[in-house]
Amino acid sequence: MRMISLIPLAMLALSSPGWASPYDKLAQVEVIPGWRNANGDHIAGLRITLAPGWKTYWRAPGDAGIPPSFSFSGSENIRAVAPHWPVPEVFNSNGMQTIGYHDGVVFPLTVFTDAPDQPMQISGRIDIGVCEEICIPVSLSFDAALPIDGGRDSAITAALVDRPMTQSEAGIGPVSCSIDPIRDGLRVTTKFDLPPLSTDEVVVVESGDANVWVSEAQTQRYGDQISATVDMVHHSGSAFALDRSRVKISVFGGHQAIEILGCAGR
Repeated sequence: MRMISLIPLAMLALSSPGWASPYDKLAQVEVIPGWRNANGDHIAGLRITLAPGWKTYWRAPGDAGIPPSFSFSGSENIRAVAPHWPVPEVFNSNGMQTIGYHDGVVFPLTVFTDAPDQPMQISGRIDIGVCEEICIPVSLSFDAALPIDGGRDSAITAALVDRPMTQSEAGIGPVSCSIDPIRDGLRVTTKFDLPPLSTDEVVVVESGDANVWVSEAQTQRYGDQISATVDMVHHSGSAFALDRSRVKISVFGGHQAIEILGCAGR
């Protein structure tokens, strides 16, 4: 099963147009207008172009990264937007692991409306971190029409195809998550059977709650079984309950990626 995160427009803050400054030459954003599906949803894209040698980050970028943040306030005839995440790269530098995209990325967007027979105007902002020797937060504004009669775009299509395999597609059976309390949060260990993808596999665990910090996974293999352990701490420092159905587990290795949604108690 795959879960798409919707961003309702009513939850977003207003943004002002213009380029990021003084770092506007490091990153630029372009709306790819895309096409209208038969069910009324619109498929568009945000193309992020970075200066040569620079990188930006995935939704779970590691401790040294800045996850992208999308705002679509100011849009017209748009109820909600669901960003899609192409398969990222794993970077290792100075002993730190980060996950993201090199030189640029296209984020496909599924745009929802209550009036699919009318034009849409998509406006807003994407906040990203860009890094080379240093890391800089950048805010990029966009504003474009999404016409009813738009045509399919190869860049959006390629980014949609470049997605992780699902649990079912990868042939993964039951996935367990055991939970143990620690001083300031929870220690979560997930286990499942998966033949090795490569000798340098990386597992990323997400809590499903933006207010919960998750450590880099400590991964071990026992033949075809993979085990990954993370610590989770709420930003407030208070106790919290973990909803196992919202936990996401991603495995990267050998130019492949797998995304698992949800796990069961052991």
